[in-house]
Amino acid sequence: MLIVLSPAKTLDWTTPRKTKTHTTPRKLDQSSELIEILREYDTEALRSLMKVSEKIALLNIDRYQEFETPFNEENARQALLAFDGDSYTGFELEEYDEDDFSYAQEHLRILSGLYGLLRPLDLIQPYRLEMGTKLKNTKGKDLYSFWGDELQEMLMKDINAQGDDILVNLASNEYFKSLVPKTLPCRVIQPVFKEYKKGTYKMIALYAKRARGMMANYIIRNRIEDPEDLKNFEETGYAFDEANSTDEQFVFLRKSS
Repeated sequence: MLIVLSPAKTLDWTTPRKTKTHTTPRKLDQSSELIEILREYDTEALRSLMKVSEKIALLNIDRYQEFETPFNEENARQALLAFDGDSYTGFELEEYDEDDFSYAQEHLRILSGLYGLLRPLDLIQPYRLEMGTKLKNTKGKDLYSFWGDELQEMLMKDINAQGDDILVNLASNEYFKSLVPKTLPCRVIQPVFKEYKKGTYKMIALYAKRARGMMANYIIRNRIEDPEDLKNFEETGYAFDEANSTDEQFVFLRKSS
């Protein structure tokens, strides 16, 4: 079983690292190619491209200029320890030991506009580049064109290396579609998290993001291998809804948040 998750815009470069074990992103040459394109953008052009404030544009211009290889413990940080958005609040990293990090390395993948398909212990440098960004490049008009079939090919190699064909999608639509999901030759399970509000259950983006991280953490900490065991997920009051679930979509409901 492999989990796929989105990255986060917010980064943490200050919390002490729980592990020194690290690997190098497998598509770093492609990342460097994108950085060279981004270095050509001035503040206003980057603001327009990324639809961000001047402050964020200036921050990322500095990041692109400071990007350098090779990556090491001095200039980079493991992806799972670096991302700090809503999905990553669900990880109990302070309780992880080396076995947990090792299991995560085998069973979790993080999609990234800049790095492609990251393993949790892959080193990254600070950046912002969302997968949906329409960054013109040598392969097309956006990052979906740039990565093409590479991400799906990498993902399927990682799934096949585990000896099964199960993918748990905890990524957003923006990132998951980079895998060309309609052609994925594996079983895809999509957990859906809904909250009870005003007499009905509906998905609320903030809570759904947090729940995706909690589900990823649950799989790692409990060494979940059988999809049926996902139905036992009960973190922060969620409960599996058998009646509204299918083989492809597992629905979890919560009455209070």
